[in-house]
Amino acid sequence: MSTPFYVSPQQAMADRAEYARKGIARGRSLVVLQYADGIVFVGENPSRALHKFSEIYDRIGFAAAGKYNEYENLRIGGVRYADLRGYTYDRGDVTARGLANVYAQTLGTIFSSAGEKPYEVELVVAEVGETPEGDQIYRLPHDGSIVDEHGSVAVGGNAEQISSYLDQRHREGMTLAEALKLAVQALSRDTSGTEREIPAERLEVAVLDRTRPQRRKFRRITGPRLERLLTAGDEGGATVSDAGKAEGPEDSSPSSDS
Repeated sequence: MSTPFYVSPQQAMADRAEYARKGIARGRSLVVLQYADGIVFVGENPSRALHKFSEIYDRIGFAAAGKYNEYENLRIGGVRYADLRGYTYDRGDVTARGLANVYAQTLGTIFSSAGEKPYEVELVVAEVGETPEGDQIYRLPHDGSIVDEHGSVAVGGNAEQISSYLDQRHREGMTLAEALKLAVQALSRDTSGTEREIPAERLEVAVLDRTRPQRRKFRRITGPRLERLLTAGDEGGATVSDAGKAEGPEDSSPSSDS
């Protein structure tokens, strides 16, 4: 009679965590930064259809690194939760904190379940406030824990190195152009510290802009506006008013995505 193979619960959980971390690290990094008038999402993404960043609700944005099919399922679930809660109670009752708690429960249940593999995803849920002090950014690793972030956060790829770079250089009150340039500089550094060029067409950029008069604060920045922001410095082209003017098709997009 063969002896049954035994793995301690601690070792099993450690193996599951290592499996998830390796899967997330294979993806491209993305960063989320606070700037003077909101929150900017920046990531390298050659695909024009498979987005890393999405709108969840009026003031809430979603970012994810890892396996697309897994975080897309989570995004759709978040949109459904937000729509139902906003319809049943009030739109103001839909918050990033509440959404982060829902995601944490889902990820934690999957991570601790022996019957299925852990999700290879890391999420960021952000909400823009009326003032910078009201901004909220939550990072959710694969195990369902919640980390309350401030200023900047990086996930996926070589996130630790990028986070260290951002912590040393990010400051309060940055313009959108300054924050965007800092994010691109951080993303362009490889593990050896050597910088590479990331062309504008390979960048996915979105903002939660508190100055927008519309109820919905999320919008994407693409094309000529993105190129102007990357090259404008602190001149007029770097202002939020220039970057925040909506292009028609993007303003009419459904709340589940933009």
